[in-house]
Amino acid sequence: MSKKVIHKANTRGHANHGWLNSHHTFSFARYYNPERMGFGLLRVLNDDVVAPGMGFGTHPHDNMEIVSIPISGSLAHQDSTGTQEVIRTNEVQIMSAGSGLTHSEYNGSKTEPVNFLQIWVFPKEQDIDPRYGQKAFKPEDRENKLQTVISPEKDGEALWINQDAWFTLGTLKNGFSEEYTFYKPGNGLYAFVIDGEVEVDGEKLSKRDGMGISEVDKVSIKASGDAELLLMEIPMK
Repeated sequence: MSKKVIHKANTRGHANHGWLNSHHTFSFARYYNPERMGFGLLRVLNDDVVAPGMGFGTHPHDNMEIVSIPISGSLAHQDSTGTQEVIRTNEVQIMSAGSGLTHSEYNGSKTEPVNFLQIWVFPKEQDIDPRYGQKAFKPEDRENKLQTVISPEKDGEALWINQDAWFTLGTLKNGFSEEYTFYKPGNGLYAFVIDGEVEVDGEKLSKRDGMGISEVDKVSIKASGDAELLLMEIPMK
């Protein structure tokens, strides 16, 4: 029997700092909900809007896999590995904090806001050398299909993550239907609707809704309108 948890968009934690408007699917910063401490090894899913020219100053991380996915706008990144990059729409960034690093993230534009998803996943191996990865993915390769953008395969087309996790994006037309088959038995799947409406295992989800499902090996995905979807397959323990 499958286990499900549904997080509607309007039940998320919310913090508006003026320069930063952030919605938290899971407990983060001043938002604490003991029933929302993550999904398996997925710890943070933040939906952040940063004002033009503003951002997060230099701060430390360790032993966390940190993924950034711009939805609109661009994100300027700098870290203690010497990396300086701008991440734009249709690109994905991953950073292994590993044994420890510092970084900053700012809106890459002085005139337009940036909206991006910030996602934290607990790592498989502790204290690895800090590492940065970034890649552009062709939007046409996810039109009415599922495009893998993060995987544990170091030599694959997706970005490498230090965990048995797979992230998939889809730009789906109304009526799209497909079965998602898990890469690894025992993993769970967390679906996040970036835009539109999707049915996941028969559950209707709308823009910015999230749903976790586990103890299954396949999940049905159906677009009940044009939709943008992020799927995160995550170890449960």
